[in-house]
Amino acid sequence: MTSALQPLVDPAVPVDWHALRPRWQAGRPTVQAGLPHDQLAPAWQILLLGDGSPTRHLQLLTRDRTEVDVIDMAPVGMDLDGAPDIIRVVPGPRLRRQVWLRTASGQRLAYAASWWEASHVDEYLQNKSLPIWASLGRLRTELYRDIQGIYYGDSEALEDAFGMAGPFWGRHYLFWHRGKPLTLIYEVFSPYLTRYLGPMQSGPRG
Repeated sequence: MTSALQPLVDPAVPVDWHALRPRWQAGRPTVQAGLPHDQLAPAWQILLLGDGSPTRHLQLLTRDRTEVDVIDMAPVGMDLDGAPDIIRVVPGPRLRRQVWLRTASGQRLAYAASWWEASHVDEYLQNKSLPIWASLGRLRTELYRDIQGIYYGDSEALEDAFGMAGPFWGRHYLFWHRGKPLTLIYEVFSPYLTRYLGPMQSGPRG
C-alpha cells in the first residue's frame, strides 16, 4: 500500500531524534476513518488511533507502572527539527524532549519525541521524570489529543533500543489546551506489545 500524501516527516532531513523511515504513512483523514483490519488489528488501532493516554493504556496492558527515561531535553529554537510539518503551530522558540516509556521492571514499550514552547515547558512538566500524562494530570490540565498522522516504517536505532526487529508503527499528534496547541508528540511503539495486544496483522505493502 502506498500513500499519495506528501511526507509527514521528510526522511531526507537528518535529525537528532528517532524518526521512522516510512514504508507507508497517512494523515488525519485516514486516522479518522481507521484502517482495514488486515492492515492493522483492532486492538492496535485502539492504541494508535484512539485519543486516550498511551501511558494509561500501557499500564493497563502490562499491569506494571509506566516509567520514563528522559534521554534528551534540547533547545531547537525556531528550527523545524525534521519534525512533522504541523510543528509550525507550536509557538517558538521550542524545546525538544525525548523519552523511553518502559515498565518499572525495565522493558521498553515506546519511544516519544515532543516539542514544546520553551518558555512554558517548566510550567507543564514540573517533574520531568514523570510521563506527560501524569504531569498534566497532576495539574488537572484539560487537553484534547488531536492525532494527525500514522506511520509504518523502519529505524535501526529503535531496533537496537527495543531489542526487536522492525518495522514499527508510530503516530504524531497535537495536544490542545484552552484552544491553543500545547505540544507536538511523535510516538513509536515496540512490537513487544504483541504480547498483550496480539499480532499487528499484515503490514502495509508497497
